[in-house]
Amino acid sequence: MTHKDSDGGVFLVYWSLIAQSDGTPSYSAQEGGKLQCTANPSASDYIAYADLKESDVLGWVYDSFKEGDETAAEAKKRIEDERTAKVQGQIDRATANSDGVPW
Repeated sequence: MTHKDSDGGVFLVYWSLIAQSDGTPSYSAQEGGKLQCTANPSASDYIAYADLKESDVLGWVYDSFKEGDETAAEAKKRIEDERTAKVQGQIDRATANSDGVPW
């Protein structure tokens, strides 16, 4: 995160989401980005950098995922499900093929 020293307002959040399979070999799918924020110290919901909790920042990120009438929780689930599906696709493709020779 990047914040202003003068008022503690966060204006940039870097985030990443990684879905990873159990086992060996391990398969993964990742998405990440940055969220630009507008800090307004006079707003009633303003939280200074020193007072932030992880859940506050994750809430901002999940809120930025929303499409249409989705809630932040629904958007979070959609993104997680998409990454999980990518991992499952990797597993399915890998298990559909075998290496070796017939003798």
